[in-house]
Amino acid sequence: MRVNKGLLKLLTFLGVFLIVFSVSSTQVLAISPEDGGVMIQAFYWDVPAGGIWYDTIREKIPEWAAAGITSIWLPPPSKGMSGGYSMGYDPYDYFDLGEYYQMGTVETRFGSKEELIALIQTAHAYGMEVYADIVINHCAGGDLEWNPFVNDYTWTDFSNVASGKFIRHYWDFHPNNVSAYDEGTFGGYPDLDHDVYEVQYWLWDGPDSYAKYLKSIGFDGWRFDYVKGYPAWVVRAWVDEVGGYAVGEYWDTDVNKILNWISGSGVNAFDFPLYYKMDEAFDNINIPALVYAIQNKQVLVAVDPFDAVTFVANHDTNIIWNKYPAYAFILTYEGQPTIFYRDFEEWLNKDRLINLIWIHNHLAGGTTTILYYDNDELIFQRNGYGDKPGLITYINLSGNWQSRWIRTSKFAGQCIHEYTGNLGGWVDRWVQYNGWVELTAPPHDPANGYYGYSVWSYCGVG
Repeated sequence: MRVNKGLLKLLTFLGVFLIVFSVSSTQVLAISPEDGGVMIQAFYWDVPAGGIWYDTIREKIPEWAAAGITSIWLPPPSKGMSGGYSMGYDPYDYFDLGEYYQMGTVETRFGSKEELIALIQTAHAYGMEVYADIVINHCAGGDLEWNPFVNDYTWTDFSNVASGKFIRHYWDFHPNNVSAYDEGTFGGYPDLDHDVYEVQYWLWDGPDSYAKYLKSIGFDGWRFDYVKGYPAWVVRAWVDEVGGYAVGEYWDTDVNKILNWISGSGVNAFDFPLYYKMDEAFDNINIPALVYAIQNKQVLVAVDPFDAVTFVANHDTNIIWNKYPAYAFILTYEGQPTIFYRDFEEWLNKDRLINLIWIHNHLAGGTTTILYYDNDELIFQRNGYGDKPGLITYINLSGNWQSRWIRTSKFAGQCIHEYTGNLGGWVDRWVQYNGWVELTAPPHDPANGYYGYSVWSYCGVG
């Protein structure tokens, strides 16, 4: 059956209009991860092709908003060298968001520009922010041209981009008469030279820049890809020019290198050191390795929790297998937690994640005190801040039910409630006036419905 594309676009527009109209009276201000929200990475490597992904995500927004997710990280929106098969990390025409026929397609792998705008407008109507994945280290898909700086032909002729914007040649890439190299290259692709003013003009500085174009269609922030490949001041200049939430992918286990990058860029960074320590702790039953890293400030969230974006998996790496304790950790600990699409929609118990998101949004505030740990148990307390009263998280990696007496001056003499339901029903405990209380955690056996954690806070919250 032939489908009238124009009719579909009209129906999409009308659908978005009705959504915006119907929820506008109850719309809340969007909450970024920096302000205590929860972000979802709304894609994975090789999502279904065919231009359906933006519509797929748009349809999930009402459920995500109801679950307490406050922001959406989308894949790179520009047309890539691989056309309709590109995941966006091989940028060809930055200003083609799915509206020009080139590289064998009009739409990107994810859909059309109109569908992208409809997604963003729907998210805004539900009080959610939307962030674009920004790939500005390199370009791909150019034609061959003679490059006198290398005395050879290079794939650096981007004069045929259909948008007619940000036309590039060999002098816009390393090496050239401005600089020979920068911090890094990727995959052998032509490496953009951000010291060249025309590059700055078209990426962020000029009135018709890529950054301003994305901002004009509604993007609220940015995830910067492969920031090891270019100077940190580039990210700072971008954000200074257009604003918005920002996080960088500085993929390294050395927390000091990440801190140096944060200092130079002025934005948040993914906590890769924590990611690898959680794998060591939760997959290898070695919680002391995680606690030692926290106590010795070897993970970003222990040094700079306000700039640390925590995660359990993403489109590039997925090594943590015991994910329930990992999500229990990042959604009740300090930092800015991110949910991976496939964990939320496909691989894990969605109700468990929704419950942890509620706990994060309503209970998890303040600094952290570790109350107890051994190889397979971890008990820590959030001390509360503002309207978030604090909590106690008990993670149990063993295959058995565990109970342990701990001392908490914060909750002394108070009734505390277990907020996950993982103990099999309504459970309250009274903390003695000297602070001692016996807490219980279920075994870690997800196949049989036991998820290995419990979370406690004052009775009667929410």
